[in-house]
Amino acid sequence: MDSSMAAFAHWTAIALYLVTTLVAAQGIFRQRQSNQALLLALLAGALLAHSISLTHTLIAPNGYRFDLLAMLSLVAWTVNLLILLLAVRHPLQLLILILAPLGALTVMAAVYDWGGVAPRQQLSAGLATHVLLSITAYALLSIATLQAIYLYFQNQQLHNHRPGGISRLLPPLQTMESLLFGLIAFGQLLLTASLITGFLFVDNLFAQHLVHKTVLSIVAWCLYSVLLVGHWKLGWRGNTAVRWTLAAFAALMLAYFGSKLVLEVILHRG
Repeated sequence: MDSSMAAFAHWTAIALYLVTTLVAAQGIFRQRQSNQALLLALLAGALLAHSISLTHTLIAPNGYRFDLLAMLSLVAWTVNLLILLLAVRHPLQLLILILAPLGALTVMAAVYDWGGVAPRQQLSAGLATHVLLSITAYALLSIATLQAIYLYFQNQQLHNHRPGGISRLLPPLQTMESLLFGLIAFGQLLLTASLITGFLFVDNLFAQHLVHKTVLSIVAWCLYSVLLVGHWKLGWRGNTAVRWTLAAFAALMLAYFGSKLVLEVILHRG
């Protein structure tokens, strides 16, 4: 991509995210619903520009970027996309107010390499896709886990008739539950794609140094699948959903970090 075109995409994304933030803030601080169509159109435009910016940031002739800032930008884009899709049916002004400026910040941080120039990784396109999908799925499902923990405490407050604090500012419980299952469904979709690309592009996923990660990732995928089917078919919600979310994420966390523990500490492998 031409550098001037890339710079245009970067600054367009930043500008549109900031304008989105202002429109959302105007509605909240004036205690009225902002122009929903305008708000969503601005966010959609920011996401489009951000996607072009990400392409330039993540992919270059000399390799792929998988550093923290680049991944934060990718995750911010993914979460804002999910919020845009959910905001079509739910009032999510406050979440847009919080997440849109984070989108702008991550674009700027990733593009201008805050903290130093990130090294590029020389990988095949298929393997790079697998890595990007894995990281994004893990990040989304991590956020879903935090959301589940928050919903648990929000449920406890409501049962004890003590709603307060930040709960008064956030959308209703039903909307926050929709956000939780949106995060899980989106994360599960990416996890599925990650497993498929892993089987396609990684040599022998069941080799000794990968078997722990592969098996636990499949276990996590099965648990998330049961949770989503239970929610859609049986109406699972509340603490039942929280327990399944935590169990599935525990398996996923062991897949990502437990396998490194086994290899590097127990088996003394690099």
